[in-house]
Amino acid sequence: MTNRRNLITAIILVFLLTSLTGCAWWDSLWGKEPRVRQTPEGLYQRGFEYYKKGDYKKAIETFSRVRDEYPLNPVALMAELGIADSYFENEQYVDAEVAYNSFVELHPTNPNVPYAMFQLGMCHYHQMQTIDRDQTETIKARKEFERLMARFPRSKFAIMGEKNLREVKQRLAEHEFYVGEFYYRTKKYEAALKRFEGIQRDYANLGLDYKTNRFIEETKQRLKEEADRKAKGAQKASEDRKDREAREAPKAQSVQEGKK
Repeated sequence: MTNRRNLITAIILVFLLTSLTGCAWWDSLWGKEPRVRQTPEGLYQRGFEYYKKGDYKKAIETFSRVRDEYPLNPVALMAELGIADSYFENEQYVDAEVAYNSFVELHPTNPNVPYAMFQLGMCHYHQMQTIDRDQTETIKARKEFERLMARFPRSKFAIMGEKNLREVKQRLAEHEFYVGEFYYRTKKYEAALKRFEGIQRDYANLGLDYKTNRFIEETKQRLKEEADRKAKGAQKASEDRKDREAREAPKAQSVQEGKK
């Protein structure tokens, strides 16, 4: 009986010891490393490792934990950018745009804002369509790069944005020329001239100056020829009407005299 009581006492002591020390004693008993409470820095580092490996889904999940569980820790700001970058690298540009835009709005004085603004432009840049398609994303890319350059003109990201902005403008100019040329081929000369003159005004020195000027001259010539044809047609119609009236006048006079 005494031995049994001693065994029960030993078991209770072991239980109490385990409760006081957590799992560390049990892990060491089986040769495992003691469990350590995860720090925000350690959790961020884990997310960064997922990011470097290309496991963007886990990276987003881990960075989101840092942001949500440690919102007042400075590393939470980097986690917000980590979420945006992970979406971007995974070509989820719509989600990346939301994340970058949120960072810019919530932290307007953060030194990483120029980077986030550049990435906003790149989200639209990577969704640009060919010149024969809708150019909404191209227009948005232009807007974001111009906003970056206006707000942070001396930033290295503004310099990078300026290079991309030229390409974006050239894409828009080529789209306008494509549409103008279509109008020209279908003999809608007024609409064509409007497009060509818009290129001349808004997209100079982008490699389209020569052929744009040539099409402007040719389109104006076609409009002049069209106007001349209309004028001649109106003049001929007027002359025909006068001839008809002149031929019908004697007949009308004879009818009147016969009634008398």
